[in-house]
Amino acid sequence: MPKNSLFLLSLLSYCLATLSCIAQKPNKKGNSTQLKSAPKLVVGIVVDQMRYDYLTRFWDHYNEDGFKRLVNEGFNCKNNHFNYAPTSTGPGHTSVFTGTTPSTHGVIGNSWYDKVENKSVYCASDGNYSSVGTATDAGKMSPHRMTVSTITDELRLHTQMRGKTIAIALKDRGAVLPGGHTANAAYWFHGETEGNWITSSFYMKELPKWVADFNASNKVERYKKVWKTHKNISTYIESGIDNNNYEGKFNGETKTTFPHDLVKHWDANGSYDILKATPFGNNITTDFAIEALEKELLGADDNTDFLAISYSSTDYVGHKFGVNSKEIQDTYIRLDTDLQRLFKALDERVGKDEYTVFLTADHGAVDVPSYLKDQKIPAGYISNTDMKAKFNEYLLYAFGTTDVVKNYSNNQFFLNHDIIANLDLQLADAQNKIAQELLKYQEIDRVYTADQMRSNDYTSGLPYILQNGYNQKRSGDILVVLKPGFISYSLTGSTHGSPQIYDTHVPLLFYGNGIQKGSTVTRTEIPDIAPTIATLLGIAFPNGTTGQPISEVLE
Repeated sequence: MPKNSLFLLSLLSYCLATLSCIAQKPNKKGNSTQLKSAPKLVVGIVVDQMRYDYLTRFWDHYNEDGFKRLVNEGFNCKNNHFNYAPTSTGPGHTSVFTGTTPSTHGVIGNSWYDKVENKSVYCASDGNYSSVGTATDAGKMSPHRMTVSTITDELRLHTQMRGKTIAIALKDRGAVLPGGHTANAAYWFHGETEGNWITSSFYMKELPKWVADFNASNKVERYKKVWKTHKNISTYIESGIDNNNYEGKFNGETKTTFPHDLVKHWDANGSYDILKATPFGNNITTDFAIEALEKELLGADDNTDFLAISYSSTDYVGHKFGVNSKEIQDTYIRLDTDLQRLFKALDERVGKDEYTVFLTADHGAVDVPSYLKDQKIPAGYISNTDMKAKFNEYLLYAFGTTDVVKNYSNNQFFLNHDIIANLDLQLADAQNKIAQELLKYQEIDRVYTADQMRSNDYTSGLPYILQNGYNQKRSGDILVVLKPGFISYSLTGSTHGSPQIYDTHVPLLFYGNGIQKGSTVTRTEIPDIAPTIATLLGIAFPNGTTGQPISEVLE
């Protein structure tokens, strides 16, 4: 054989051997293939009503170990969206943790009209259980209306229930739904005159000693004070003027400006409930989460635990003061310091490289329409009273009775199928007839029927978003979409719930064990979170999953 041929053959053999060694390179534990990461703790953070632009707008005010730590040392999904409507807290938290949409998991609103029970039901209420930690009914909750498993459930099953799940939020639904069906505990804050963390007998018969001790301490009472800005208000140039007509006020206040004297207006605003609509509600949540981290020994053994935290005050503040207010800016600046405090506790108790975090939101929010109108941007309000009067006139003319409609909620009309049948009408024809009438109303942009939702497979645009939110057993007969910038709400403060992009575009950040550093502008969707974490952990996807793992996120 020629020398050149021998040389090439030797070189080829060497390259093949080298590639084989690289392909089989052992990981730290000696396995030939890295199937999963094994963080001691996963921390899932949901910031209620956080628009994506809060991350960029207030960036210069954030410290290095809060939001910036997640962005600079983790992975940022910049084009992340809810792919369904209505965009509200109950469906939002459920979708994050189930990896699917209301069309599958069944939580179609915070509350909705139940066609079987013929009444409105709340997403987390359950009269089969009693309150623990309060004598009121505030603890009668469970996740029973959620029809599929969560990522927290699957982690519990995977570890033979040895891995713990603890869920915490000011709002009951912000704790109950992320905790899943198998949580060791879900705790939420009961305000009024009590100011305590409570739970349901679904989880336990009595509060653990550490929770009772926390409630008995003065850790909550110290936030009964004047709300001043965290920094000099003159530096808050990323928000509107403090004195304006677009913000609400606490009961008893005569102006919208800082400072807000919580002590003075305590009794007129539900006592401890007033804290929810201030950054101090987030402070209380962080205090309690750090206490749970320590007392529950989360991340202390080889079984991965899960801590689900929902920061609810951002939503209360947004609803009252609006997305362009000094109050919302101050709330996010203070939330950033809460994240810094939380991460420091995680570093110390679990280890900086031993935990994984994701942070997202349950929905966005619209800018105050009255403000947008003053800036000559199309926006406005719809009067349900005026629309109802006009619509009832139509129903009497077309059907001879207004009883053909049983309920209107979450921008959906529920029809009385029995009356329609008695009128010898086909349901699809009645739906279409009413939809054509609603399209005549100036503030309504689009109308879709349940027949359209069942008969078509939408893959983009608003009908795709509506279809993902449409549950065949629970949703209404007619779905209404208001024009962009139009809402049914008070003239002050912001709200949400629509399929419009200001309600769907929210942050999605990953950080820690098993997470790549980087970012993407490729579209990601809320149901992608749970399968991404499941892939990271090497566990089963939640059983209703429709999202896909985000491959760029994982090492």
